[in-house]
Amino acid sequence: MSEDWTAAGGGTGTDWEWARADDWQPPTELDTGVPHTARMYDYYLGGKDNFEADRKAAEAAIAAYPALRLLARTNREFLGRAVEFVAGRGIRQFVDIGTGIPAVGSTSEVAQRVAPDARVVYVDNDPIVATHARALLAGHPAGHTSVVEADLREPESILEHPGLRAAVDLAEPVALMLVAVLHFIRDEDGAERIVRTLRDALAPGSALILSHGSPDFASRESADGGTRVYRSASAPLVLRPRAAVEPFFGDFAFTGPGLVQLPLWRPEAGHVPTTDLPEGWQDVSAYAGVAFKHA
Repeated sequence: MSEDWTAAGGGTGTDWEWARADDWQPPTELDTGVPHTARMYDYYLGGKDNFEADRKAAEAAIAAYPALRLLARTNREFLGRAVEFVAGRGIRQFVDIGTGIPAVGSTSEVAQRVAPDARVVYVDNDPIVATHARALLAGHPAGHTSVVEADLREPESILEHPGLRAAVDLAEPVALMLVAVLHFIRDEDGAERIVRTLRDALAPGSALILSHGSPDFASRESADGGTRVYRSASAPLVLRPRAAVEPFFGDFAFTGPGLVQLPLWRPEAGHVPTTDLPEGWQDVSAYAGVAFKHA
């Protein structure tokens, strides 16, 4: 496939095509001079949907925390494994909040490979995300995948959004996905209240898929350096220890192996075979977990 295409679901059984990178134009309201967390993440993953300010900030963050690219890739792999797992448990509705720039291995690609009737709603407050996601949706079965522009800091607006309500029945099990997004929400912005509001709206049998950056596995210098870089970005970086991440799951019941260091959540055979991580992986400073809501 030509390198002019930003990404496609080759070999996944999907027929999605992204807008050509050289044809795409950013929305006029987009401020490309301020580093954006979603575009920085796209850069870590080797994507092309970023601008000079994003690349400079991302390189500064990598200089402070060299394992950052590995963390981003590991987080993407966790997303795929978690979506495949809950889809295998029968969940057919996915709400992915703070999805970022769509990429290969996205929620809808994985979910609809397992279950073609799966419904996915992407939620993000960045115009660039909505633009790319809508290009991706062209020609797809109506109602299977949709995009909602909304802010995680206003969870009620997400739950009440007509686009979400048209695609998702909250009376049935839903997989709520908060993957690598809560560490951009400060405690004073009500991080715990936000997640509780979303959890409370879910039906029994629903799942919470969550990953979160943490200072627990990185050096103090790396954690402080990465946090400092994000002060000039579109959202601050709030690294939380395990004791502050676990409460986000409320009374949901963890599925094995519980809340663990990111690479250790149900690793694929031959990937991370034991709790002894390969060299370099020990520095992947984030937690991940999947938990279910019981009646």
